[in-house]
Amino acid sequence: MTTSEAAQPSEGRRAIWPGNIPPPAMPYSPAITAGGWVFVAGQLASDYENGVAPAARNPEGAPYLHDELELQSRYVLSNLSRTLEAAGADIRRDLVRIYQWFTSPYPTYEEFEQGNTWPRISITPYLRTLYGEFAVERRPASTGMGVRQLLVAGTKVEVDMIAIPAREGMVREDVPAPEGVPAPLAGYSPGVRAGDWVFLAGEIPVDWMGDYGRSEHYGEPGGVALEARTNPYFWYGVPIEAQTEYVLRKLDRIARAAGSSLERCVKATVYLGHPKDFAGMDRVWRSWFPSNPPARVVIPYMGLGGMGSRIEVAMKLLHNDSPLRIEAITADDAAEPLGHEPQAVKAGDFVFFSTQLPGLGGGLAPNMVRRPEFPYYGLVTRAQVDGVLDNVSKICSKAGTSLANIVRRQCFHTDFTDFAEAMDAWARHFPKDPPASTTIEIGGPLFVPGAKFIYDLIAYAP
Repeated sequence: MTTSEAAQPSEGRRAIWPGNIPPPAMPYSPAITAGGWVFVAGQLASDYENGVAPAARNPEGAPYLHDELELQSRYVLSNLSRTLEAAGADIRRDLVRIYQWFTSPYPTYEEFEQGNTWPRISITPYLRTLYGEFAVERRPASTGMGVRQLLVAGTKVEVDMIAIPAREGMVREDVPAPEGVPAPLAGYSPGVRAGDWVFLAGEIPVDWMGDYGRSEHYGEPGGVALEARTNPYFWYGVPIEAQTEYVLRKLDRIARAAGSSLERCVKATVYLGHPKDFAGMDRVWRSWFPSNPPARVVIPYMGLGGMGSRIEVAMKLLHNDSPLRIEAITADDAAEPLGHEPQAVKAGDFVFFSTQLPGLGGGLAPNMVRRPEFPYYGLVTRAQVDGVLDNVSKICSKAGTSLANIVRRQCFHTDFTDFAEAMDAWARHFPKDPPASTTIEIGGPLFVPGAKFIYDLIAYAP
């Protein structure tokens, strides 16, 4: 067992195991509390005995009585509500961030290649359940994505959350769209302040109108705001750059309305349609963050909620009134980051990691690649997990914490056939109270050819 495997979580990091929800079938904790935050693992509509739980299905022989997404949403949100309650939080008032993953066979990889990210689904039954039946009154900043597949066959939605229970003297504000910024149609808050922290919802390059009801257009898919488009009749402009610029302008205005600014951003999550858009996005990113950029995770093959959108960006920031420091973490013995971002950023009690995937900084090691001459030899997924966690451990050490203090993991696989081997390797590094976890299949190839997953991680560093 390595040093990182033997380390114990810090006091103040606590796993939550509610007795009134199905326990997870894999080695992760339903929730972790640390630093006043509650990190809730992704919930599926499964009891882990019957696939989709009977309570989340239409009666056998009567497939059309109820909307399947609504049934599954009710089951998922019930278990999330119970988990939050066990952690001392309330789903109606304490959520600051919510992530929703909806399955769809679209876009196809060919459509992603062409810049089409439209998943061709409606999430209205889910929203009706969240805001109606569960009466979520303090609406959290939100991200919703179309994804290839979830871990239980037949499941349509997975949801994970971050909550910050109110405490005496803590300011909690839901930030509406400021003047000149289009308000989201789904009813979530564009921004949420909770004490020192500001959470911004995922923003896409839309004005929630596009071409609809307008006479002017450029002939491109009609959801993207006109200001975020390039003119297809001339050979100038790069769509991903125009869209990234528009999204960052929106986020900047929302951040300022929330009492912060993009200069106070500690972590950004960027969702792309196709990896080839990384370079254009990164070019614009450098112009907005010429120095001291935030930690950043970039995830491709995302189905986005506005037709024609190529990018969505969400952020965590410090409020201008916060005394907390923002510290970029650089571990000389760890791999270089993917693009214009530090390896991690430490702020308050947390370390926010940039994209972690196999092969960062130099390509995949020989034991991480299956040779065509030996197609049945080697545990390459295990080697990739061990390599990434070795890198994470070095960054943790530089930040004054350890691998055992990872509190939250979102994992994006190219192929779920690698999941069991990957999870077995992951579990060996977390023998006690493993992090809250969400696992999604997105497809590939990723930014490093042959890499099998991307990790988005947060660690506790009291």
